[in-house]
Amino acid sequence: MHHRSDEPLEEEDHNPNKKTTIDMKIHKEVLAPVGKLTNLLNNEEGEHIWQFSRIGGENRVNLLSGADLANLESLDQKLWTALSCPVFGMEIDDRTLALIDTDNDQRIRVPEVIAAAKWLVSLVNNPDDLVQQNHALPLSAINTSSEEGEAIYHSALQILRNLGRPEQTALSVAEVSDLTAILADARFNGDGVIVEDSTDDEELKKLIGIISTLTGSATDKSGKTGITEEHLNDFFTQCTAYEAWYAAAEQEDSGLLPFGTGTSEAYASYLALKSKIDDYFLRCKMAEFDKGSAAQWNLFQLQAEQLSPENLAERTEAIAAFPIAMGYQAEMPLTEGINPSWRSLLDKLRAVLLTPLFPGRDRLSQEEWDSIPGHFAAWNEWQAAKAGAAVEPLGIDQIRAYLKGEAEAAIREMIALDKSLEVEINNIGRVERLTRYYCDFYKLLRNFVTFTDFYTPGGLSMFQAGRLYIDQRCCDLCIRVNDLPKHNMMAGYSGICLVYCDCTSKTKNEKMTIVAALTDGDIDNIMVGRNAIFYDRQNCDWDTTIVKIIDNPISIRQAFWSPYKKMSRMIAKQMEKVASSKEKAVDSSISSGVDKSTSHVESGINRSIQANPAPAASPAAPAAPPFDIGKFVGIFAAISLALGAIGTVIMSILTGFLKLTWWQMPLAIIGIVLAISLPSMVIAYLKLRKRDLAPVLDANGWAINARVTINILFGKTLTHLVSLPPNSKVNLIDPFQRKKKAVWPALLIILALIAIATFVMWRYYY
Repeated sequence: MHHRSDEPLEEEDHNPNKKTTIDMKIHKEVLAPVGKLTNLLNNEEGEHIWQFSRIGGENRVNLLSGADLANLESLDQKLWTALSCPVFGMEIDDRTLALIDTDNDQRIRVPEVIAAAKWLVSLVNNPDDLVQQNHALPLSAINTSSEEGEAIYHSALQILRNLGRPEQTALSVAEVSDLTAILADARFNGDGVIVEDSTDDEELKKLIGIISTLTGSATDKSGKTGITEEHLNDFFTQCTAYEAWYAAAEQEDSGLLPFGTGTSEAYASYLALKSKIDDYFLRCKMAEFDKGSAAQWNLFQLQAEQLSPENLAERTEAIAAFPIAMGYQAEMPLTEGINPSWRSLLDKLRAVLLTPLFPGRDRLSQEEWDSIPGHFAAWNEWQAAKAGAAVEPLGIDQIRAYLKGEAEAAIREMIALDKSLEVEINNIGRVERLTRYYCDFYKLLRNFVTFTDFYTPGGLSMFQAGRLYIDQRCCDLCIRVNDLPKHNMMAGYSGICLVYCDCTSKTKNEKMTIVAALTDGDIDNIMVGRNAIFYDRQNCDWDTTIVKIIDNPISIRQAFWSPYKKMSRMIAKQMEKVASSKEKAVDSSISSGVDKSTSHVESGINRSIQANPAPAASPAAPAAPPFDIGKFVGIFAAISLALGAIGTVIMSILTGFLKLTWWQMPLAIIGIVLAISLPSMVIAYLKLRKRDLAPVLDANGWAINARVTINILFGKTLTHLVSLPPNSKVNLIDPFQRKKKAVWPALLIILALIAIATFVMWRYYY
């Protein structure tokens, strides 16, 4: 609704649980009676009769009753004010508009509005309730005679039970929109996702967590992590495959586990030391290749001097880089002379691999070492064919326990139970849709089929974003800018004086651009770069800076003074040019004189330091040009002629004015003023009558089907000029105003009265 005071928007103006007095009065005194009359006419004639009003220069349909909404399809689209609008950037819930936008193209079109109206009317008992713009859906308003209506009704009851408010008889938009709160305590919600809280069995809780970790998870409607039937199938499929793969190795003649259950550990120990032991035997071969180089391959002796001063505990990496053992003998020692960084790994290798293969040995030969991979050949092939690797961390015993237990059947039963509620839970979305339509759809129609909210005194349309305070005025017609390049191309055709502003909110940490319409006052103090304050519909203030102005007439008053202001600016500009040229001439003269003086001084200094002591004769000064008396007389004569001509014109005007009778003089003055201001006023009047908001809305993505005229009278309601509060007291004594003696004004008034009386008497007697 238009907030017509000059104060920021108050919170109660936007309270969704409170109607404004204006809307209630209009509906009670105007809409309801006319709607009943329309219904009676429909019953008698069998055909819907539409009511129209002349608003903003156009015939616009009146949506007065539920019958109007039910017959919306029969209304010719040529009579709709808009044919499409965007689903974002409006002062109506984006979610409601998104539900109406069934094709998800980010625009609402006439067929979608008609379809929404049909669906809504079919699901309420009394369609007339829709024009009351309620802020909650009473459960008693739902039409349960249809299957869909009955399902929605029961789902609404379930929502109230889930919210812990079973005694409540109505649902608000906020309640049906919070799906997380609705399903927070529900174990089953129809989405086929089972979470740990879906059961009280601790073993099943644990298994659900294991499955979600090993084979994937899904997010439940409640926002919790759980598993679906696909995850369950995948888990037990992998368990079955792993168990079959593992069982093949347990056969006595398989040969796949040469070291029993420790085969995997033995192979891991072998890989951990393979490169280091290979390095040892290669060094042995190099030492054998060149016996004199054995000392050089012993890097420990070469680097010991560098490491000895340091803390060896901090140089474990450097120590680990040394060979695993020293001496480069044909067989590598396994118990003595071992690099401490590799001692623990070598001891483990002996325990799980070397001792079972070579019992009683404390040294390892190259041949023995090279024979080890052969023992793992079959095991490696078996490992390469591993199936169900994802569940391997559980261990074969736990896997077999799950395969033999009843956990799988229990979880499948829970998933089936959850899916059985799918239809009922999905009706929550229908409840939300019905609630939003019930509360917001009529508002959309008032701003789409007609522009009732925009033209209603005290109303705010859904495209009005808030109000802008600037230069002692408040602008109510402020619109978010969705496409600035398109605005640059189209907005000028509106004929409205538009101010584009960049807005920043530190509270919301957001930025946006708005366009404000100046429809009263003037534009003298409005300029690019000037700051202002914008209040959105939630009463949040935004820091605002003007970035662009589209200058068009604002008011007749501005047009009246426009010629004089233009003349004043022109005179001031010319005076500035003359003053600037004179200032430049003076600066040039002074600069020239200074340059000449400096030149004379420098030449004098140069002469004084010359070898010849006799000063050189100074050059003779140029002779002044003779006074041209003829030229002077000509200039003087020209000036005199000009002044004489001007004086003659002035005297002619004064003589003609003084010849008028006393009552003709003010008429002559008024005529002169009108001759100057009337053309500007007429042009401004014609433009002000044609101001059209449609190009601005079209630039924002609308498809406007009719003019959205802003005439002079309506424009005054969209921009509020500064005014003092009623019963205010004003102290007219300005302490900073220049003090004037009272005698001079009185003397001037007396002299003026004497002159007028003398003139009247002279004309009367002579």
